[in-house]
Amino acid sequence: MGYSIAIDGPAGAGKSTIAKMIAKKKNYIYVDTGAMYRAMALYLIRNHVDPQDMEAIKKACVQADISIEYQDGEQVVLLDGENVNRYLRTEEVGNMASCSSPVPAVREKLVELQQKLASKADVVMDGRDIGTVVLPKADVKIYLTASSHTRARRRYLELLEKGEDADMEKIEQDIIERDDRDMHREHSPLRQAEDAVLVDSSDMSVDEVAERILSLCR
Repeated sequence: MGYSIAIDGPAGAGKSTIAKMIAKKKNYIYVDTGAMYRAMALYLIRNHVDPQDMEAIKKACVQADISIEYQDGEQVVLLDGENVNRYLRTEEVGNMASCSSPVPAVREKLVELQQKLASKADVVMDGRDIGTVVLPKADVKIYLTASSHTRARRRYLELLEKGEDADMEKIEQDIIERDDRDMHREHSPLRQAEDAVLVDSSDMSVDEVAERILSLCR
């Protein structure tokens, strides 16, 4: 069994930034669950599955084999053994992923693949339901959060840095609505696992959050 660290929390809490940092420091695999959903979407496209045909998606997704490993220091997403990194960020894949990822069969298949990955390697995984559904026996579970105001401000500054216009109030409103959706959805709602440690990053730097989690691993 590998050593596993599960990081859950609401949108904009900095989960992937922190998860990547921890993985790098510990030399673990950062399991980018979003990239795995995109790889599944690519698989469906290659198999000419209609994005609107739920039954066809359900049938097809069972055959896909998706994994993540490091090759020459780079995280590589493997679809049936092929490095598909360069195909994952296209608009076509993004559109298929938004149609296919809510399908329960796709979710079940990916959870199974993520669990398989964690059984073989030391991993850091982040998402909405890692500690509750995907890795209920994770060695360390973190529920990483921050106030909606802090999360909105971070997003606002990110957009300004990219030279985009941003409305702080609207961003915060969107975040509050998304939290509500995530917490009340039917499948795998966002909630803190009973044995997860709550880390509120509202007044912490990225390095402080990473150090807090690393100290829990020790």
